[in-house]
Amino acid sequence: MARGDVHASDCRPVPRLSFPAVSKYDWLLVLHLLAAFCFLSGSVVAGILHWLAMRRDRPSEIALLLGLVRPMVAVIGIGSIAALGFGIWLTQDSPDGVGLGDGWVIAAIVLWFVAGALGGPAGKQLRHARELAERRAADGDRPSETLHDAVADRRALVLNYASFAALVAILVLMVFKPGAG
Repeated sequence: MARGDVHASDCRPVPRLSFPAVSKYDWLLVLHLLAAFCFLSGSVVAGILHWLAMRRDRPSEIALLLGLVRPMVAVIGIGSIAALGFGIWLTQDSPDGVGLGDGWVIAAIVLWFVAGALGGPAGKQLRHARELAERRAADGDRPSETLHDAVADRRALVLNYASFAALVAILVLMVFKPGAG
């Protein structure tokens, strides 16, 4: 036999990799966790961008930072709705007997609505601040007390902090599942 030639008797079977079956519940859990990650991480990034915008003076910089919040709003929205949907679906297929009637599940759903109800008006205020920053940037890009006040609006800050606190409370409920057997 020439070098490199392989004889049929020299071939050994290649071991096959086998993976355990993944249940529907496992897939739903992964999708729920990915959606929750988008919800939470989008909120954190949006908060950081807002915080950075509050520390800028030039309208063009403020407009840029608040403009970067816009894609995060989409990530938050998609993550929020998907986390809720997959979470509810999980309760239908739970091997642990978790159901929609469990107190911690109800509390998490209520907090989900609270987070959205608080974050929505704050987002509108920041959109107006971004639009003002864009107009000021086009009109000489000079610092403005009015713009600073719009970006650091106390009501929007309180609403955003409260919305984020509701999101953190949801996370705590999901991790610790108080009252679950």
